[in-house]
Amino acid sequence: MNAKLSRQDIARAAAGDIPDGSCVNLGIGLPTLIADYVPADRELMLHSEQGLLGLGPAPAPGEEDYDVINAGKFPVTLLPGASVFSHSESFLMIRGGHIQIACLGAFQVAANGDLANWTVDAPGQIPGVGGAMDLAAGAEQVWVLMEHCTKHGEPRILERCAYPLTAPGCVDRIYTDLAVIDVTPSGLAVRRLADGWTLDALQAVTGAPLTLALDGLAYRNSAIQGE
Repeated sequence: MNAKLSRQDIARAAAGDIPDGSCVNLGIGLPTLIADYVPADRELMLHSEQGLLGLGPAPAPGEEDYDVINAGKFPVTLLPGASVFSHSESFLMIRGGHIQIACLGAFQVAANGDLANWTVDAPGQIPGVGGAMDLAAGAEQVWVLMEHCTKHGEPRILERCAYPLTAPGCVDRIYTDLAVIDVTPSGLAVRRLADGWTLDALQAVTGAPLTLALDGLAYRNSAIQGE
């Protein structure tokens, strides 16, 4: 039986791949969960666009401080040495190229790395691009975390985005509930698959051609299997 990863497992898979010492922005939605799954032997500087550097996992129940929140307005903790600064200074960091990896959610990603992730009329959300355009342009790498298909079963990874673009050609890697996929100059390369999935099965629910990464699938990663 083909398995799908939970949102928590997608975040865990991405967290496990972030190089030690990286400065990483966690965007609204699924990427904010990464803070809960940083490996114990890894030291990362997690950044939130409203003005935090050094944020940690979610607090224990009853210990929430709603003056300390992530980009999605959920409470987080601050690690020793964390910094709190203004929104404008935060965007100076982003636009100045000081973020190694921006982890963002998305509605659609194209085969060439085009990103579409801004809301137009989503219930309970303020329409707009937010800081995603700045992050897509300013970060050294952009990793997208999202479900592979919509709730109606339609692919989110396409030859071309049907939605208006947030930024062109910016995505380097995609983490979904089915696979980890690199965006390369020669197309989309599958690095890892969720347990029970084959390349052919993944291709059937993907709207753009896939190949196997040359160094992919050489091992089974427990996070991508959801164990």
